[in-house]
Amino acid sequence: MNKKETAEIKKNFSDKSGFFIMEKVLTAFVDNEKNLRYSNISSCITMDSDETELYTNILKKILNTNVGKNFTEYEFPNEAYEEEKSQDILYKLLKSELKDEECADNFLNHIINNISYTGAFSVITGYCTYTIRRKNKLDEFSEGDADEIYRYLITAICPVEVSETGFVFDNFNNEIVHRTETELFISKAPSDGFLYPVFSNRGSDVNHVMYYAKKAGSPNISIVEDVLGCTFVMSAESEKVNFQNILKTVAGDELDYTLINTVNEKIKETVEQNKNETDTYTIDSNKIHDMLEESGVSSERLKALDKVYESTCGNAPLTASNLVESKTVLKTAGITVNISPSASDKIRTSVVDGRKCLLIDIDDPNIEINGLPVNMR
Repeated sequence: MNKKETAEIKKNFSDKSGFFIMEKVLTAFVDNEKNLRYSNISSCITMDSDETELYTNILKKILNTNVGKNFTEYEFPNEAYEEEKSQDILYKLLKSELKDEECADNFLNHIINNISYTGAFSVITGYCTYTIRRKNKLDEFSEGDADEIYRYLITAICPVEVSETGFVFDNFNNEIVHRTETELFISKAPSDGFLYPVFSNRGSDVNHVMYYAKKAGSPNISIVEDVLGCTFVMSAESEKVNFQNILKTVAGDELDYTLINTVNEKIKETVEQNKNETDTYTIDSNKIHDMLEESGVSSERLKALDKVYESTCGNAPLTASNLVESKTVLKTAGITVNISPSASDKIRTSVVDGRKCLLIDIDDPNIEINGLPVNMR
């Protein structure tokens, strides 16, 4: 499921689209001890419009178009479709259209028994339908072809926050009072979630699932591997760390400021050139080889690249956008210098009188330190 397909479902995740219906919502509350304290299936047709809108806004956050970073596709292994396994449980819940309480209970218990989660949380699952308008070879909507229905489940896992004890204003008595009872508030920002089945090639694919993580660098691996039964792939943060390790190992003593900056700029260029592509742009050992060669890494050093890449990443390519540094940060003991992309060419490293130095070219005569003007002498 690429960003274009995700954007289509997200754009139409509203009653106003005319092609979308959220028919039912399953809600549940799980306490700190992993006890299912509450579960309920509600019809959105008879639900108050404000309540429906709140559910819609929460679930829509799962449809993150940052595909490959916050929203990642996973393939179910063959055994996932065995009786009472992850894909089987999801498929039965989908077919039930959230009308079967036993299927809903199996689904909730499967999450509770397998998830690793700190604190209480809420599960919100919507059963939705989207009318797929067919397109012709020119990518235009075709009036002659029959439309199809994409039926899917979208689940949000929301942390439950405990309000602090303190003073509140009592509207009824017009006074400030000390509240000693705490309340549990379900966050409107899901920490995790998933979409099943995926929307691929403008159709339904029951053999894949999309996993959402609010923090791309901190995915909940237990949801991917234990709840969904899939094999976890590298997170965005892991990809960046692995790429840095490859660069450090291969370049060795040739690694300097200019090389690091040049490689980062080349990756940024490739991301920019492919930003309109529907599929996530990735780079592999061959593309990294070309980048490093163009950046000045010696052929002797590049001989080790394939072996280093394989030992670090296996056969998996790296998502190019996950490797881009938005700014350059130079660190040494007691000193940190943040450099914006527009000023990256103003920095040089050199050895002056036997000492390693960081040199900054200053074109603007106006210099401030802690808000105070400084004279250059």
